[in-house]
Amino acid sequence: MDAMLVVDMQAGLLDGAPKHDLAGVVARIESLSRRIRERGGTVVRIRHCGPPGDPFARGADGWQFLPELPPGASDIVVEKTLNDAFAGTDLAEVLRRLAPDRLLVAGWATDFCVDSTVRAAVSAGHAVVVAGDGHTLADRPHLDAATVIRHHNWVWSELIARTPVRVAPADRILGAG
Repeated sequence: MDAMLVVDMQAGLLDGAPKHDLAGVVARIESLSRRIRERGGTVVRIRHCGPPGDPFARGADGWQFLPELPPGASDIVVEKTLNDAFAGTDLAEVLRRLAPDRLLVAGWATDFCVDSTVRAAVSAGHAVVVAGDGHTLADRPHLDAATVIRHHNWVWSELIARTPVRVAPADRILGAG
């Protein structure tokens, strides 16, 4: 059984600079989420919660999940306040109960929340599969978004881990759909 972490795909990401291939990333995450559910897996939606007054504060418009990624009946929501979805949350316990064979990871932002979560999942001993075309960010002052994505896909695939991280296009993870 697979579980999938969908990191911070919330309305607040629409603010600021455009995110790289956002429509494509959203479509691939939706397709993967649907197929995970159809195959008896679980989608864990990670929600960033900012402090009061922040665009991601609980109840703020930016805190809401993107409507293009509708929840499934069995989805689990884990709220976080830091980049790492494991830090200070019950995510480790949720995954212990689910006991997935593989843990798929996708979402926003490649270089912050997705990266921190991938590394924590690897450190926790999960068999991590990253949708290499299923994460996004805006251009950074020193690097364009496509370069950041390529770099992180390479870094994750080269991490020294008990179970190496697999980075693959979304359509190759569970088959085209």
